[in-house]
Amino acid sequence: MPIEGTHTIVMNNFIFHSPTEFIFGRNTENEAGSTLKRYGAGKVMLVYGGGSAEKSGLIRKITDSLTASGLEYVALKGVKPNPEADLVYEGIGLAVREGVTFMLAVGGGSVIDTAKAIAVGAVYSGDFWDFYIGKATPVASLPIGVVLTIPAAGSEGSCKTVITKKDDLGIHKISIGSELIRPRFAIMNPELTMTLPWMQTAYGVADMLCHIFERYFSNTEAQLVNAYSEAIMRDIMDQALTLKVNPDDYNARADIMWAGSLAHNGLCGVGKVEDWASHRLEHEVSAFYNVAHGAGLACIFPAWLLYVAKRNPDMAWKFAINVMSVNPQGLDTDHIIAHGISTLKQFYNDLGLTTSLRELIGEEPDIDAMVESLRHNIGDTLGNYMPLSMDDCKEIYRLAL
Repeated sequence: MPIEGTHTIVMNNFIFHSPTEFIFGRNTENEAGSTLKRYGAGKVMLVYGGGSAEKSGLIRKITDSLTASGLEYVALKGVKPNPEADLVYEGIGLAVREGVTFMLAVGGGSVIDTAKAIAVGAVYSGDFWDFYIGKATPVASLPIGVVLTIPAAGSEGSCKTVITKKDDLGIHKISIGSELIRPRFAIMNPELTMTLPWMQTAYGVADMLCHIFERYFSNTEAQLVNAYSEAIMRDIMDQALTLKVNPDDYNARADIMWAGSLAHNGLCGVGKVEDWASHRLEHEVSAFYNVAHGAGLACIFPAWLLYVAKRNPDMAWKFAINVMSVNPQGLDTDHIIAHGISTLKQFYNDLGLTTSLRELIGEEPDIDAMVESLRHNIGDTLGNYMPLSMDDCKEIYRLAL
């Protein structure tokens, strides 16, 4: 179905580099010590949130594994969702004082991102925040390993990290990317995710889907990449609905966990110009209102798609048909797209997520303040599928209400 007035760009040259070793399956957390030893670790910094990781006995398993492998370790706990710079500074100080040579993150994206920030900050003479504001580029890093407990962010296999900093100039939730911080290994036992509260799983599903959306919605022609991206998205949705009914389904847990890594290790973006507008719009929401990142994305992405599809419908109708299973017979392009967006919103609602920003934060959001912060953190435009001005961003926030 050709779309009048749209065009695509030929697939770009690319380098795909995904050196992370994935150690997947039951009881693999018991291999943490031996794996670190194999990678030449000396003194390890164990980074985690606290609470459930300790109560479940996971941290004890990890420390027993380290001890059995003859490894010394220090611990930094207390990582919160939307990880903040204060704990990163604390971790850098601890790493330097203790002579840490390897980072081990036990948790989800927030824990891994914190460990990555500490890893580059501990070997840098300046302020680690220099990397996030573009003042410096990482040239060295402590190596990083992961024991994953929350499938969502894909940080276990990615070269990205996101940290929030609050200062006199405002709130800044900013990401950086460097191959230096891509984890050396990721231990992934789907059984560790079975005790997650349901909403934590739902937030993770929304996050990993959006990691693919940011790459799928592109003006670059890449038929094979689009085809397997669509397959991963469909599987995530199918397995998420399975888990809603049966949270202990191991195969569904395994698919979701592996899909989260595939969504963000770069595979779904090879050769393509990626977008990332939805993520940057959401970063302001979670920075201002401290909501879960996935919860914010469930509000922002449908609004973004509704807005951009009016001017660039090409991938939107393909998404509706190939991912959301809209039957195009008898429908024009606008109706296909509208049906696709409404089906996506219904999927989020079925998971227990709201697609209303007003409902999510429980108040009327300060759109002007978020847009001003976005301008300060990003600049005057963002996105590539359809480049957005700050006025465009303001309208998307309104549509998300």
